[in-house]
Amino acid sequence: MKTLVWVEHDGKAVKDATLAVVTAASQLGEVHLIVAGHGVDTVAAEAAKIAGVGKVHVADDVAYAHALAENVAPMIVQLMGDHDAVLFPATSGGKNIAPRVAALLDVMQISDILSVESEDTFTRPIYAGNAIATVQTKDAKKVITVRGTAFEKAATEGGSGTIEAVSGGSEAGVSTYVGSEIAKSERPELTSAKIIVSGGRALASSEQFHAVIDPLADKLGAGVGASRAAVDAGYAPNDYQVGQTGKIVAPEVYVAIGISGAIQHLAGMKDSKTIIAINKDEDAPIFQVADIGLVGDLFKIVPELTEKL
Repeated sequence: MKTLVWVEHDGKAVKDATLAVVTAASQLGEVHLIVAGHGVDTVAAEAAKIAGVGKVHVADDVAYAHALAENVAPMIVQLMGDHDAVLFPATSGGKNIAPRVAALLDVMQISDILSVESEDTFTRPIYAGNAIATVQTKDAKKVITVRGTAFEKAATEGGSGTIEAVSGGSEAGVSTYVGSEIAKSERPELTSAKIIVSGGRALASSEQFHAVIDPLADKLGAGVGASRAAVDAGYAPNDYQVGQTGKIVAPEVYVAIGISGAIQHLAGMKDSKTIIAINKDEDAPIFQVADIGLVGDLFKIVPELTEKL
């Protein structure tokens, strides 16, 4: 069985989300990668070194520069003539392209898989992760998105994949790239951070959110996250959101400060290796999943913790 993996990158390097997808794809069969973009030789060379990769298809054309789904999907569909499955990371980029590929192939997409049971059977979460469904497909071509936190990351060295150019770049003309507003931070990106410090609605304001959360995160070298309630209230930017409608994370340590533990938030972080919760409500649902719980006033506990670190 030949699998194709969409390589997510920033034009300079392969993003970590791709590595987990390679691991998932290797459980299905031979792994090929597709690197699409403009001026992506460096990315292709890096991708070829990923352990377990047999071939790297490179689609280098200005039409793919911004990974517009309308341009990229038809190219992937062409490659599917020689592949049995195509896998994407379950990121905003992967979720943008995968449904269009599935529609063009006229198959059912299998979303957010947690494991590969066989060539046609997978598990995926439903009901915000409260139940795990086992799904089986009869489609000849499979379109799959992969939850990155469910699979180990493939090694970035040790592979010796061959690089092969893919011709036929085309501009569909149905969408136009206007621009990007990308938040820049010196802190680790949430989906790859080993430690995450998250704040909730109990912080009460944007000023207090940053005054309490940021110093602790800086001391720990951690990424900063937030609950949806904190984001909706304007305490933190949208890209901080962790949860079912935000980012799915599984760091070594997750510190939940002033977060009650709504089911939508738990769905995004309950796979963390160690969960530390700080909340004044001892009955808060977050304590049901926490490995370490501190009951008390976060405005006293967190500054004291930061100072002792």
